[in-house]
Amino acid sequence: MILSLFRRKAPDPSEALYDAIVAAARQPALYLDAGVPDSVEGRFEMLVLHMALAVDRLAADARSGEEETKGPSPLAQALVDRFFLELDRSLREMGIGDVAIPKRMKKLAAAYNGRLQAYTAALDAGDRAGLEAAFCRNVFPGAAPPPSGVPVLATYAVAARACLAATSLQHMEAGKLPRPDPAYPDLARAVPA
Repeated sequence: MILSLFRRKAPDPSEALYDAIVAAARQPALYLDAGVPDSVEGRFEMLVLHMALAVDRLAADARSGEEETKGPSPLAQALVDRFFLELDRSLREMGIGDVAIPKRMKKLAAAYNGRLQAYTAALDAGDRAGLEAAFCRNVFPGAAPPPSGVPVLATYAVAARACLAATSLQHMEAGKLPRPDPAYPDLARAVPA
């Protein structure tokens, strides 16, 4: 019994995948070339974009399986759970009080779900204008005219989705998340994870 305390736990695939998503969301070119604001909000938006792409990829894998599954795949659910756990931890580190955390988390969850639906619907439909409009609303709110980085970000999102579609589930579980270089997204040159 006591020896079980010293056994190594199996690695959690959601942890490695989440770390790869965070690394993708922190690429300097997203902020320099695509013009995403280097702020808490801008970093949240890039994290949500990469989460949406990864969750959509995992959902596609679950849909293509022979078994009919209800709800998200276990890895996708673990990834989303980790995302919200990290958001909660970050809010606490920023000094948000215990009383305000549930209200903030509810707003962040609504933002995440709305963006997930908007981005995946536009990508599924091949609606480039709809994707750019979603980025204008979410990443660059209130900017008029739309910043020149919007088409760069849309091109990056389309290329990133293509990179993920070509990635096996085993690679994703190992935290290997190839992505296009944001400085050259139309070349779809994958950056090794």
